[in-house]
Amino acid sequence: MAVSNTTKRLRIGVDVGGTNTDGVIIDPSLTSASSSSNRGIIAYHKAPTTTNPSDGINAAITHMFTTTDPPINPADVASVTIGTTHFVNAVVERDARRLCRVAVLRLAGPFGKHAPPCIDWPDDMRELVLGHWASVKGGLEVDGNLIAELDEEGVRAQCRLIRDMGIRSIVVNGVFSPIDTVYLQEERAAEIIREEFEKKGGDEDSDEPTAVDVVLSKEVANLGFLERENAAILNAAILPFARRTIRSFQEPVRQLGLDCPVFITQNDGTILAGDAAARLPIRTFSSGPTNSMRGASFLMQGGTAGEEEAGREKQAIMVVDVGGTTTDVGLLLANGFPRQQAAYSELAGVRMNFSCPDIKSIGLGGGSIIRKGSSSSGKRTTVGPDSVGYKLTKEALVFGGSVLTTTDATVLSRPEVVQIGDPKLVEGQLTDDELAEVQAIIKQKLEKVIDMMKTSPEDLPVLLVGGGAVISPDELKGASKVLKPRWSEVANAIGAAMAGVSAVVDTVKSTESKSTAKLLEEISAEAVERTVASGAARDSVKIVELETLPLQYIANKSRFIVRAAGDFDFSRTDLGAVPSSTATTTTAGEQANNMDQYEKTATGTNGSSSPSKAASTPGGPTAEVDLDTYHPTVKNRVWHVSETDLAFITTGCYILGTGGGGSPYSSMVRLRSILRSGASVRVISPDDLADNDRVGCGGGMGSPTVGIEKLQGDEMMEAQEELAQILPKGAQATHMIALEIGGGNGLQGMILGASTNMDVPVVDGDWMGRAYPTKWQTTPVVFDERRPVFCPLSMCDGNGNVIIMTKATSDLQVERALRAALSQMGSHTGCAEGPVTGAETRRWVVEHTISESWRIGRAVERARRENRVDEVAEEIVKEVGGSQAAKVLWKGKIVGVTRTLRMGHIYGECIIEGMDVAGARKEGGGDGDGALQEGERQGQFVGRIKIPFKNENIAAIKIPEPAALTQTEGEEEAPQEERQEDVLAIVPDLISVIDAQNGEAIGTPEYRYGLLVTVLGIAASDRWTSSKRGIEIGGPEGFGIHHLKYQPLGKFVKPKSVIDEYDTQVV
Repeated sequence: MAVSNTTKRLRIGVDVGGTNTDGVIIDPSLTSASSSSNRGIIAYHKAPTTTNPSDGINAAITHMFTTTDPPINPADVASVTIGTTHFVNAVVERDARRLCRVAVLRLAGPFGKHAPPCIDWPDDMRELVLGHWASVKGGLEVDGNLIAELDEEGVRAQCRLIRDMGIRSIVVNGVFSPIDTVYLQEERAAEIIREEFEKKGGDEDSDEPTAVDVVLSKEVANLGFLERENAAILNAAILPFARRTIRSFQEPVRQLGLDCPVFITQNDGTILAGDAAARLPIRTFSSGPTNSMRGASFLMQGGTAGEEEAGREKQAIMVVDVGGTTTDVGLLLANGFPRQQAAYSELAGVRMNFSCPDIKSIGLGGGSIIRKGSSSSGKRTTVGPDSVGYKLTKEALVFGGSVLTTTDATVLSRPEVVQIGDPKLVEGQLTDDELAEVQAIIKQKLEKVIDMMKTSPEDLPVLLVGGGAVISPDELKGASKVLKPRWSEVANAIGAAMAGVSAVVDTVKSTESKSTAKLLEEISAEAVERTVASGAARDSVKIVELETLPLQYIANKSRFIVRAAGDFDFSRTDLGAVPSSTATTTTAGEQANNMDQYEKTATGTNGSSSPSKAASTPGGPTAEVDLDTYHPTVKNRVWHVSETDLAFITTGCYILGTGGGGSPYSSMVRLRSILRSGASVRVISPDDLADNDRVGCGGGMGSPTVGIEKLQGDEMMEAQEELAQILPKGAQATHMIALEIGGGNGLQGMILGASTNMDVPVVDGDWMGRAYPTKWQTTPVVFDERRPVFCPLSMCDGNGNVIIMTKATSDLQVERALRAALSQMGSHTGCAEGPVTGAETRRWVVEHTISESWRIGRAVERARRENRVDEVAEEIVKEVGGSQAAKVLWKGKIVGVTRTLRMGHIYGECIIEGMDVAGARKEGGGDGDGALQEGERQGQFVGRIKIPFKNENIAAIKIPEPAALTQTEGEEEAPQEERQEDVLAIVPDLISVIDAQNGEAIGTPEYRYGLLVTVLGIAASDRWTSSKRGIEIGGPEGFGIHHLKYQPLGKFVKPKSVIDEYDTQVV
């Protein structure tokens, strides 16, 4: 079929993979025609991927052009869209020839000095990429006010240094730059940088058109200072290689006479113009799985993304891409775009926050190896996770090989349907019972990973694509229908051809003068305009994502995230066609030579399209530690904290945070750098305190959302120094203690006590045993031996502003005064409280909570090492006192979250539907080796629970069956009073939500639909529960709940001291 009418604009999609380059030509005008059986697909072809990708692209397109009858006219082609793994592979493989040195210029003033760029990178990556960094005055507060004016002369001075170092890629990263629409500090800094480099006249030896590449962090990712910076640095490092690669994509298009734009697909399933992709290549890193999902959706719908079959309502689609070794599963939402990951992504050991599709992989494919079980030995039949992979056509039995694979089993079960290899070669290789067992294992593996990815219990369509899709049964539990469409082997190229256009707005706005609904309307309009500016047809643009996150401790402020998407407007002429051969300074031959040179040095897994499949990277500090033999260093009852200890403690702190306290990640990174510099951190037991010792306290106060963007400066130490000046001589602290062990503040005592700071021991304990939202919810206030306890005190913002309180009527009044000042001090401060005596500390302290965090973290790490993350909660229970002191309250999937802001605190509810997360995790992680035993974990958690929270989790409450059935996903529950008999646990007992995929805590700001979780309950310390006052302050009444009473979930067991267990006496 030929296209002669110029109004029929054709789309070409190309997927440049590690092995094959797939191409497809689609006529959108035929995709929904009832008379068309080919769904608009005019031609498709596979060509080998070559060292220079232009060869494979040329071969695929040329073949498609010349094999149709009559041949396709190049003038009828509207666009060429290419998906590629070249950029992600360059990073994964750590190829110095494809990555350049980068300088980082922070606009942060005094903030972030203790967390330099690349601080959390693998050592080899940091040494390869980071060439220089500096921080100059600049940055914004969360309300849009200035931290400081941009120091233009400081920028110029740094440019001179960078230029002399020979570095030509620079990242500019400003605090809260994504919301900077007034001062435009990053843009102004970029102008200065270009001016300074132009003074020298550029680098004559460079083949690039400009002397310097400047990457603005705000163009790369959104809020999250370190993660955005990481993404910007990787983006800058790949820029020269990206430009050459994009040229190698454009060259065959130009040579074939196509006068149309060349686009590159990005992570969310939409397109970037070629010049934009050359400027922001990081946006394409995870496009492979997304293209597959979008292509599969197109094949199912029979039309362009967004059009539905007649009579069928829009709904989510589960796309299952079965390859030779693995199966990738993702949820395609009703809006036609993949569900995105909840928070952070990781590539080659680098943590980032740019948008990536939420993909789960299991070790199941067409080449998965089958090992038959034996009743005599008790061994069960297993399927995968190992596979013959690309050697299937040589090693599988149907092809004359000697390895029994899932493809062999499929041919054996359906020889009349599956026309692969020689069916006679597999006859008799499996008995009927063995074949049925293999099929049951395959079916259960697929059903488990599908159920894990669902966000509601309703069945939904499942679409099978990929070369290994034949191994799947035609019916799957949880699937309303199972579809295996034609052309599924080129779904990636189809997804590329039909990709749309998108834009996202991530900003913080005040809700004081405008309602949330009005602000969402305005932000949505901005997102639409950005999408249109990127090339979308205005009438096709729709809002595909809306999220509102109120900011705790910040009056009338919320974070809004809005994403819009639409179809490309092919009538636009302002986006440009392929540049001519004179558009760049290199010839086609030089480009080919450059690409050859790059590829000859490449090592690693070329062709990986997902960060989750990246080459292995150096592990963390616990990676090389033998957990069975590792002992912390304790000498003469002093615990000298190591990096391994810190990793354990950090994990434990967030779990003890009961959803609040903020992630301890940034504090961990700072404390780790302190340890690596040679400093010491000492921990002592509260039992060893003398009566007249003076125990100080300090920590952060403010919004965790601000903390992820405005990193710590010296505000914590400054607060201690300011406090010391007003204390009587000799009254300064001799020891430190954490205010709360939960969350980021759990590490602040150790940071302050480090030998490079105050150089004092840290007490193994804290004033909460968890995290609470207010300072008056502490055990010293419970004991009420003097009022106030936390006065005098000081509060510093790290930017020159200090508040001192020498007198107050109560700790509640102290809290109110500090909250009032907080919003005027950037909503993130350091506080220092006056010391208490050693005798008071022994009476008031929640004992051995650093030890408890250590033990919890070790249990999580052990479960990971032994591939028992599904049992991590049970392991934690053993470490915190056993079944009498803790219990697993629930396992399931988050199916609803609501949030609202009241008096500076985030109130909300999290709804969790019970399910078998153990089996789901096994299949999702790819390490399950067979079917679950009959009845294993079935029916243990049925129904739904809700967890109300006020920054921290307040309770876990069973939802009565009628209410659970009528409540829909994401919908706020109809108001009704909870019943006492439905309470599984309630404060002051600890209720922690743990990620079933990795054993880490999930904080209340991170609750998202679809997350698999385990809910853990731990009995509160008797410092809270032994008195009526303790229960009033820390229990339900302390959170404004009067219709429910505290009933202990178990009996408190004092945490076992690391110091007591591992002490060695040294003379």
